[in-house]
Amino acid sequence: MCYPLSDGGREAPLERTFRKMRGLKKQRRIQVILLAVVALALSASLIGYAMRDGINFFRAPTDIASAPPPPSEVFRIGGLVEDGSLVRGQGETITFSVTDGGASVPVRYTGVLPDLFGEGEGMVGTGRLVDGVFEATEILARHDETYMPAEVIDALEAQGVYRDPNAPES
Repeated sequence: MCYPLSDGGREAPLERTFRKMRGLKKQRRIQVILLAVVALALSASLIGYAMRDGINFFRAPTDIASAPPPPSEVFRIGGLVEDGSLVRGQGETITFSVTDGGASVPVRYTGVLPDLFGEGEGMVGTGRLVDGVFEATEILARHDETYMPAEVIDALEAQGVYRDPNAPES
């Protein structure tokens, strides 16, 4: 072990070693921080990529009539099944119109409808708007007499059509 000379002419090897160690610690800390930032950015981009098809925006029939989305956009539509519009076609294809009291959008669905689905009942569908017709890939109906999805209630209230089933009769 060498100690610094009293005249200060040369640096001691021990001091050089400590300075190198401090530099290595600082360099290692910077590397760890950079690695963490890259990992965070990568994970955020992977989450965004995975969720790109999982996020479906809700639209009311009035919104669709005023600004139709492109055919490539998957979204959810909700409202009441218009009275007199339910037509069962050949096979499992069903057509009907969904309304929020302000506008009506024709819907085509191929599949088995939920048991509580019917005219005048609330529904939410997932699909695309193609040539002015909403082609549904999934139809959901309320699961009891009083339940209605919050998005549908908001759309019906905006049009002044919603009646609370739990409100006392006047």
